[in-house]
Amino acid sequence: MELAKTLRHQSLRYCAAVLLSLLFSSGIASADDPLAVDPYQKVEYITADLLKIISSHQPGYPDNQQAYFNALSTLLGSAVDFKFIARSVMGSHSRAATPEQRVLFMEKFRRGLVETYGRGLINYGNEQIVLVGRQPLTADQKRLTVKQEIRSGDDVFPLQYSMARKKTGEWMIINVTINGINLGKTFRSQFAQSAQRAAGDIDAVIDGWSSQAN
Repeated sequence: MELAKTLRHQSLRYCAAVLLSLLFSSGIASADDPLAVDPYQKVEYITADLLKIISSHQPGYPDNQQAYFNALSTLLGSAVDFKFIARSVMGSHSRAATPEQRVLFMEKFRRGLVETYGRGLINYGNEQIVLVGRQPLTADQKRLTVKQEIRSGDDVFPLQYSMARKKTGEWMIINVTINGINLGKTFRSQFAQSAQRAAGDIDAVIDGWSSQAN
């Protein structure tokens, strides 16, 4: 159970989101109306598509590492609200940052998350990923948590995806909690500590940013 070991021993390094251990791809894009896909369906689609991506890249890894990362980045961009997450991670420093700094941080955050997350997931084996606790949605619902479990033998690793319905009507991932570790809070604390060490120099924080749990 290589994935379970990766989650445990690397303190849940990710992508993520994610973020993230799920991604959005052709399963959603092929729907007649992507906005009609509810958040539970979206998570199920991205689970299936993620496993296809991992399976297709495992034989040639790490020689095809960049192609693998590019595929993950494209998928994450359609499933994760990186703009929202990056501003949340920056916290109060987001208001002091220039628009250029916010964009730069979002891009570096996304790239680091994809690469760290991707290296962990490439070892995925025969674990079972199960959607649990599905609840009916209300017509005016804007937020909810989609829960999954990674099961391997007697080991169970819970995953929780905080999702929000955007103004377009599409559901997007805005945070991930893996095995009890809230990635949003972890990264926000990391940014605040880095900003304190850098005496508020946002450029320095961005330059030294690393998207991994410590």
